[in-house]
Amino acid sequence: MPRYLIQASYTSTAVATFVSQPQERTAGILAITEKLGGELISLDFCLGEYDVIGIVSLADDKVAAAFSLAVNAPGHLNNYRTTRLLSSEEFLDAQEKAHGLNYEAPKS
Repeated sequence: MPRYLIQASYTSTAVATFVSQPQERTAGILAITEKLGGELISLDFCLGEYDVIGIVSLADDKVAAAFSLAVNAPGHLNNYRTTRLLSSEEFLDAQEKAHGLNYEAPKS
């Protein structure tokens, strides 16, 4: 199954809620991932541009889009990003497919 990197930031309202009412968030993400037939590989909270980083394994891009819609629907996230990850085998396969292809740069 393809893996996806999920990156998101919380809205200021969500952050204020966490400060006033601390709560565990992993169980909800795990439940959605499993309901979609996937696997939650990791979920980490971080400092920097994003507040949460996750890696999920899902059947395909349509399921990844459903995941994105489901977790964004409540409105507590912003700067949400999904990135399809390639295994080293997939990347090697891409290299082999690209080998010998010639693409010409624009001419000035």
